[in-house]
Amino acid sequence: MITLISIKSNREIELLKIAGSIVYQTHQYLKPYIREGITTKELDILAEEFIRSKGAIPSCKGYHGFPATLCTSVNQEVVHGIPSERKLKNGDIISIDVCACYKGYHGDSAWTYKVGNVSHEVDSLLKHTEEALYAGLAMIKPGNRIGDISSAVESVANKYKLGVVRELCGHGVGHSLHEQPDIPNYGKAHTGPLIKEGMVFAVEPMLNLKGADICMLEDGWTIESYDGSPSAHFEHTVLVTKDGYQILTGE
Repeated sequence: MITLISIKSNREIELLKIAGSIVYQTHQYLKPYIREGITTKELDILAEEFIRSKGAIPSCKGYHGFPATLCTSVNQEVVHGIPSERKLKNGDIISIDVCACYKGYHGDSAWTYKVGNVSHEVDSLLKHTEEALYAGLAMIKPGNRIGDISSAVESVANKYKLGVVRELCGHGVGHSLHEQPDIPNYGKAHTGPLIKEGMVFAVEPMLNLKGADICMLEDGWTIESYDGSPSAHFEHTVLVTKDGYQILTGE
């Protein structure tokens, strides 16, 4: 089967850059508020107000029925946690996934934050999941293949004996929030679709401290590690350039 991956026009790239910048700015805006005692719902309200103030709309709100602006996934929650009256406490970690749409084009970035003081093993989980993200990004350049990204992420996870969530993956980004290709966090180098200049991807390692298995909660959205171990999630949207990549959801 042929995977059709869109090459973005110059106009599309400019809009994607603005969308990505708004996502980055939203993360920076939220960071001082991520502290003991705040609720995930309060973070969600802050994020929606900020995104709309920038002339964008929250991509996730209403997406397949998702009820909020942010995905706020705490501790063992891997992804798609729904903001609520839950208060963050010292020692928690929270993965915040921000998606914003600007004039029909999307930015997408997730980051896992520490609340107060966390254990050494949880601190290492965050450090090494972020390391896996940048290892994957380093494989992005014209002529490489999607499997090179996947293999690099998996290699870091295996090095630190972290569980690679296999059911969830990165993806293309553009006029739709999720486009081709799928970008798994495991795989073989030199396989998969060819990477070309002008493609836009979201690479997003989701790694568990222990086992890789996951389960979905009764809310139909929140996905947790099956063994209850902490999970980390780091994600950037990037543009493939003529000789590498440019992060659209960072400075």
